[in-house]
Amino acid sequence: MPVPFDLTGRVALVTGGNKGLGRAMARGLAVAGADVFIASRNEAELKASLEHALAGTGRKGGYAVCDVSVREQLAELAATATKQMGRIDILINNAGMNFPQAIDDITDEAWDRVVEVNLSSVMGLTRAVVPQMKERKWGRVIHISSIMGQVSKEKRNVYSATKSALMGLARASALDLGPFGVTVNCLAPGPFMTDMPMSILSDAEKKAFADRTALGRWGDPTELVGPMLMLASDAGSYVTGTTLFVDGGYVAR
Repeated sequence: MPVPFDLTGRVALVTGGNKGLGRAMARGLAVAGADVFIASRNEAELKASLEHALAGTGRKGGYAVCDVSVREQLAELAATATKQMGRIDILINNAGMNFPQAIDDITDEAWDRVVEVNLSSVMGLTRAVVPQMKERKWGRVIHISSIMGQVSKEKRNVYSATKSALMGLARASALDLGPFGVTVNCLAPGPFMTDMPMSILSDAEKKAFADRTALGRWGDPTELVGPMLMLASDAGSYVTGTTLFVDGGYVAR
């Protein structure tokens, strides 16, 4: 029987791996035994994050500068990661953005940009990566959705739409890929202390998010690692087409 949560010999690709949840997950994957390849638009942050991820683990890693909103770069990312690492067993679609606008204030530019980064890029990269997973009859695809795909907030029209769509995409892809031993799931984080919410929320809004959780606080990015490892490893071999909420009890209220 495989050892649950052990990723020795596996290779993971994480988008948005330069900071926040992506950085924490990259580290968690390496500690669990996986080789790790990360991507984002910021090379300096990628270098620092990769060093952090691999420190003391003895694992291999690499990175590529990639703007996930450019479709051609997604195919290049998949090819580069596969060439450098040999294969990709685990894909974590973590890159995302938020540009709050009320429904009657949404600009075409903002809508198109958020949809491309949060949703279309996930399709594009998954499309490029899964054929070699199917060949080996093993793979894990994890989309980072959000509680905002289930609930919402003022001015989160585009963000909530894309995060809900990821849940639907995971359900459909799970049916496509299940016969090949590939699982597809979403993680839906609640309030986590990362750059994105910290930069757009007021102090009052930050407190309101914390107060709504059952635990009365924001999550630390490292607290997403355990649920991610469950879905990424043999521990989650019979979990597919679903969304796991990691939200401190936010949605329960």
